[in-house]
Amino acid sequence: MNDELAMEKSSSEYLAASSHSTTEAGYGEELEPTDEEVKLQEIKAANERQDFGALVTLAISAGGLLQDHVRKDAWPILLGSWDTPKIDNEWRDLPPHQDEHQVQLDVDRSFIYYPNNQSSQNLERRKSELSDLITGVLRRYPFLHYFQGFHDICQVFLLVLGFETALSCVSRLCLTRIRDFMLPSLSPALSHLMLLPDIVRAEDTTLWRHLSQTQPFFALSATLTLYAHDIQAYGDIARLFDVILAREPVFSIYLFARIILERKDELLDIPPDEPEMIHSVLNKVPQSLDLDELVSKAVALQERHPPKTLRAWKQISRHSVLKTAKDAEEIARQSLEDGAALFRKQDAELRFAEMSQKAWKSLQEYQRPALTIGLAIFVGLVAWRMRYQVW
Repeated sequence: MNDELAMEKSSSEYLAASSHSTTEAGYGEELEPTDEEVKLQEIKAANERQDFGALVTLAISAGGLLQDHVRKDAWPILLGSWDTPKIDNEWRDLPPHQDEHQVQLDVDRSFIYYPNNQSSQNLERRKSELSDLITGVLRRYPFLHYFQGFHDICQVFLLVLGFETALSCVSRLCLTRIRDFMLPSLSPALSHLMLLPDIVRAEDTTLWRHLSQTQPFFALSATLTLYAHDIQAYGDIARLFDVILAREPVFSIYLFARIILERKDELLDIPPDEPEMIHSVLNKVPQSLDLDELVSKAVALQERHPPKTLRAWKQISRHSVLKTAKDAEEIARQSLEDGAALFRKQDAELRFAEMSQKAWKSLQEYQRPALTIGLAIFVGLVAWRMRYQVW
């Protein structure tokens, strides 16, 4: 069995075995199709109609989109790239991106867990395609900043969609769904994590109090990579990507909040004054998750405690991917130009915040009135200039 067939088998683990022929069954009447076969036909029909709402429902429901051969059509629809022209090789002639050295280091240690049983020749071919995929996106959008773990996301798209389709889909993913992670600072990604304590508090005050001495940075690896760095089974991460692409970006945070809540008993056994131990436990996503149950409970959790009810929501930039679209369909309608413009606005906010912090630090260090007034005027001018750029 070649690599592609092996992956297809792995990603379709939610499917039951195919029904036997009437001869094998020993009956003269045709067997009823299984529920999984019916769902596959529904997915294919939704793909043909480009029915966004139907695909969202199917992606969230048990088993997700089931198999890669239907994901190949469904994921571009969910990302809004079904009518995007395929990207040619012009990116090869563009100037190198500043992060290409780090890209190659990460590509060299890719494809650790899947696909299985591939030859060294096929592994090298996949790594070459992965390198081209990431480099192609970064050269076409040089303002994006690579982060370690981006290659984990890209390898899933490469395996499911193939190189050409993945190139256009990952471009849209970067600009419309994960651009907060590709800014020059990780502070926007960390601000996402500050929603976690609020969600846990709203759902379970006992657990919230127990975790109150632990910062939520344990969730950075999972949420930054859309769980691709932490989920080791190909079928599981492909199924999880189904729902992540079918929901708004904040849903990834609710998924992790649900994981925390599911581990309540385990966490309560750890003394609350040992935040390092709690961090160590929560930093590892369990491999034995019931993904269908997790998704269902995370959806319900978000419905009970929507983002706008969380205190930390006010600290999220209004240019963040969490706030610039109300649902996945609105995200799919955003253009790449829209995403790039929002990126620039949030980048300007970050630069303003950094410059303001440095200026106020200088104010605290120097007490002479004249210098204080001069620096205050400088901060005011910077604020006016940066505000103009943001708007």
